[in-house]
Amino acid sequence: METKVYSSYKEIDRDLEILKLQKEIDVKKLSLTVDKTLESLTPAGMLRNLLGDTGLLITKSGLLKNVILPFIINKFIK
Repeated sequence: METKVYSSYKEIDRDLEILKLQKEIDVKKLSLTVDKTLESLTPAGMLRNLLGDTGLLITKSGLLKNVILPFIINKFIK
């Protein structure tokens, strides 16, 4: 990395502001990545990953909770 030579405090302040904004963006991206990872580790998230877009439609529509899971549970109980 090359050392930058500044000719005014205004240039320094501008670069510091840019670095601050880049840091905020990186923190938000990291937070979003962690949230997505945690969500993918939930049972519904794992099912969506397994089934792809079809899994998304099933879990978002409530079909999984209202129809499929009770059916599977009843099969195991009997």
